[in-house]
Amino acid sequence: MHGGGDAGATLAKARLRKRLRAERQAHVAALDPRIRGLVLRRPPGPILDIIPRNAVIGLYMPTADEAPTLGYAGFFHEAGHTLALPWFAGREAPMEFRRWISPYLRDTLEPDPFGARQPTGGAGPDVLPEVPEVLFVPLVGFSADGGRLGQGGGHYDRWLAAHPQTIAIGLAWDCQLAEELPVEAHDHRLAAVVTPTRLYGPF
Repeated sequence: MHGGGDAGATLAKARLRKRLRAERQAHVAALDPRIRGLVLRRPPGPILDIIPRNAVIGLYMPTADEAPTLGYAGFFHEAGHTLALPWFAGREAPMEFRRWISPYLRDTLEPDPFGARQPTGGAGPDVLPEVPEVLFVPLVGFSADGGRLGQGGGHYDRWLAAHPQTIAIGLAWDCQLAEELPVEAHDHRLAAVVTPTRLYGPF
């Protein structure tokens, strides 16, 4: 289903988000916590092959139902990469990125305007803005060819449109695969999607 931002695509996305969120929530609730802690610990080889040496790696702080990122954060941190997380000056402000000093030091994070966690200190000499060269993005749904359905706020689509050189990779649960996604002109296609059991791409 294509259409440059028309009402039909927007409505279809809203309906699909509602269904996929419910399926994701049920999937995560049914997981054994011991198994959940073991998934997405190390990126697959084909993903590592497309990541530049010493690249700045952007990640996200997952909600209770989103695919976990702390395994990847630890892996890239120990490999010597600089980590970055989304940072917002306020609810209406554009998404930026700030350096995440260490995934093992939780006191380096503070609540963001949306209830997630972001690097502490919004201004001053200790703030370290970053532009990730590789960005692992959250999603509500994805297609097997790299389509992404986000939360609906457009933060990632706008940021990626302004930084087209960044390699965007989705992290997801297997249940988030959709046969078809409504597509609008501003939607940003992913370079790959990784789930606990499969790798889609790199495309």
